[in-house]
Amino acid sequence: MSTSTTAQHRITRLATLTAVHRAFHWLHLHQPQLRQWQLEMVRIPAPPFGEAARAAWFLDRFHQLGLTNIHLDEEGNALAELAPISPDVPTDSPCILLSAHLDTVFPAGTTCEPTEVGTRIYAPGICDNAAGLSGLLAIAAALRYAKITPPIPILFSANVGEEGEGDLRGMRYLFEQGRYRGRIAAAIALEGGGTNTVVTRALGSVRLRITVNGPGGHSWIDAGAPNPIVILSRALSAISEIELPADPLTTLNVGHISGGTSINSIPEAATALLDIRSTDPGMILAAEMAVREICDNLPGSPPPNAASDSLLITIENIGNRPAAALPDGSPILHTLRAVDRHLTLRTEGRLGSTDANIPISLGIPAIAIGTGGTGGGIHTLQEWYDPTGRETALRRILLTLVDVTQTTAAATG
Repeated sequence: MSTSTTAQHRITRLATLTAVHRAFHWLHLHQPQLRQWQLEMVRIPAPPFGEAARAAWFLDRFHQLGLTNIHLDEEGNALAELAPISPDVPTDSPCILLSAHLDTVFPAGTTCEPTEVGTRIYAPGICDNAAGLSGLLAIAAALRYAKITPPIPILFSANVGEEGEGDLRGMRYLFEQGRYRGRIAAAIALEGGGTNTVVTRALGSVRLRITVNGPGGHSWIDAGAPNPIVILSRALSAISEIELPADPLTTLNVGHISGGTSINSIPEAATALLDIRSTDPGMILAAEMAVREICDNLPGSPPPNAASDSLLITIENIGNRPAAALPDGSPILHTLRAVDRHLTLRTEGRLGSTDANIPISLGIPAIAIGTGGTGGGIHTLQEWYDPTGRETALRRILLTLVDVTQTTAAATG
């Protein structure tokens, strides 16, 4: 019997269990509760490196749901477990991670008050990732209501640092330093809305900060002094001419520049932020080295990170998201496809930069999937989310999670 057929038999049997039907029933009846949770959490700002208040809110919800081992780790991730009843399960047993990121792209001070228009909710971060976070609570609540106890722990994580310069810091900590490192056997990241998609290919990126520092001065009195904005502009002009491959697609973007204080001042500093992306780590490295070579050889400028009497150019790596791909024959993919066939969904594989980048790059089976409904205006102040129909996506997540937990326990038992 093929692996896919075996997975289909497992999902068909799983979907007939009374406990699973009870979990589905909870999801059906409690859509208003999910909407209320979503409205509450989106009102709590969670800018990059400022997720603490929203994390505390999640710890309270985890307590209300009756989860165990509820705590905030050293990086700020809000964590809890749904643990096995059996005392025979060792405390260092493998576990399955279900996560959703707390942070938004919006800076501190952004107005987060939601507006409801019909079934739609408008607010910065309402879809990315308040939709994923409400899905995280929904699955925990449904499992608890149905009294589904896993054979190995399910770790629930409302994690920090997915967006922008957060550089996946929450997931890095979980997999590389936290108390669960070495124990997470598979991971499912909940990301925004949508029902059919699954991210199995991790889009890699490197992010650089180029800074040019000079003595500054008055535009008349100190005329002739090196101008950091001009020098940075020369660099960016040359960087824009770097030849990048279309296959594999590799991109380089200058997303932000800053510097100077007034029109009649020679600036003391100028800065640019660069984002390099590709599915091929080699192409990312090649583009980065081309950027560094340009900055090394600017006419009339000292090498980067080397001081002169009047100028200092530095290049800092401020982000590194690994590129990787989940093998097509991975058991977690067989499970998801079987679930989708059972629910009559079309599995749509996608490329993306998500929290799943970290485990996939480490060889740990992981996917990122949506939590249903529809959304738009992502990463803008006009962001919106409509939860209509999200129950199907939540069933998809629940069946996938339960099956992956059971099969992992059987394989490691």
